Amino acid sequence: MDTRFSTAIHALMMISQGEPPMTSEAIANSVGTNPSYIRKVTGLLKKSGIIHSHPGIRGFSLVIPPEKLSLYQIYQAINETEEVHVFDLHRNPNDACIVGRHIRPVLTECFREIERKAEEQLRQLTLADCMDKMRKRIGEET
Repeated sequence: MDTRFSTAIHALMMISQGEPPMTSEAIANSVGTNPSYIRKVTGLLKKSGIIHSHPGIRGFSLVIPPEKLSLYQIYQAINETEEVHVFDLHRNPNDACIVGRHIRPVLTECFREIERKAEEQLRQLTLADCMDKMRKRIGEET
């Protein structure tokens, strides 16, 4: 499973709350990956206008305030798609089989309904919501 979405949220939380400059090295250290992977993810976020980097200055800054940045916007930026896509279908069902002949349209309909509901939820949640949940967890630790 692709981890770009969760990595992007992690990076954005650090960019919005961390001490500047928030570099790909610092983010990679927190995520537990390498800086080149973070640069790929932040490149997509930058391309979509969510973050900004300044020429000659290390690090990133958030362009959209966390309370206005939905998880759906982040998902779109990372996946470069208009629709939420969670499930894939197997490619070559046997049309000679009654199940094989009908499985793709049946599952396409079922999966699309689930994805529509996921999309609705992603539109309602913001980066600020994630940060609030994290703050609450931090408060419970102390």
